[in-house]
Amino acid sequence: MTQTVLPAPANVHWGYFDASLKPVATIDSGETIIIKTVSGEPDAVPTQGGMTVRPELQAVRAALAPELGPHILTGPLAVRGAMPGDALRVEIVDIELADDWGWNIVKPGMGTLPDDFPYERRVYLGIDRVKRTIQTPWGMSLAARPFFGVMGVAPAREIGRVSSVMPSSFGGNIDNKELGAGAVLYLPVAVEGALFSCGDGHALQGDGEVCLTAVETGLTGTFKIDLVKDAKLDAPYAETATHLIAMAFDEDLDEAARIALRRMIALIVARTTLTADDAYRLCSLAADLRVTQLVNRSKGIHVMIPHAILNQSKR
Repeated sequence: MTQTVLPAPANVHWGYFDASLKPVATIDSGETIIIKTVSGEPDAVPTQGGMTVRPELQAVRAALAPELGPHILTGPLAVRGAMPGDALRVEIVDIELADDWGWNIVKPGMGTLPDDFPYERRVYLGIDRVKRTIQTPWGMSLAARPFFGVMGVAPAREIGRVSSVMPSSFGGNIDNKELGAGAVLYLPVAVEGALFSCGDGHALQGDGEVCLTAVETGLTGTFKIDLVKDAKLDAPYAETATHLIAMAFDEDLDEAARIALRRMIALIVARTTLTADDAYRLCSLAADLRVTQLVNRSKGIHVMIPHAILNQSKR
């Protein structure tokens, strides 16, 4: 029977990752699990008609307060046998919209244009879970494309408790819109059990997430998690049905691009017969460098290259 982890106060941590957290569930490699999440800062309460705040979110708010970051994360989940040096292969089997509303906020000093918009304003957006559409306050209907902004494992124990805001080698606040249903995310394991958590549900986001947030909402994710022993992976990467994706994060966007490109070159060399020189040239011809997000202090770049191209020189 597939386990389901609910976003109860005992099953979430609000705003941080920490290797000292006790797992709320344990699975074997290859097992599928359903994880439900909630989203909402303490003062994010929609007032429009037809928008319902789920009891799970109300219970979390009544029992807990955010620490270091704003993201309510369900977990952590332990994977039996996972040890430092291994990796998790997280297949995102399905993602369902869990709420009939989402929110988006602009805050002073944050986002990509803080001088242009030096104020705080939160708006609420209606979500039709059946039609999978989003209604904006300015009258547009947008197709939902849900994904989890935060998916990660525990950082190394010696690092201690870290904010959920900045993405890092353990994953975390990646905010990559390509990581929807059908995608696979690979995460380096730094502690026994790996301790996987997810949250920060997004109903829709563009590359950049420029104003600070996406359409923040609750989601239900179905994940198949496999253990890759002795992977020696030092950073997350991902795959979709069509593309291989390298990722990097840095306060300097140019440096993030350099790191992501080097990681893609290494992935290409490992998977094909190409040399690093040829892989570098191929990236210039056939890869796309995209701005993942500009708002999480450590900015993100992801490099995408089609599997169809790499398969021409597959090992």
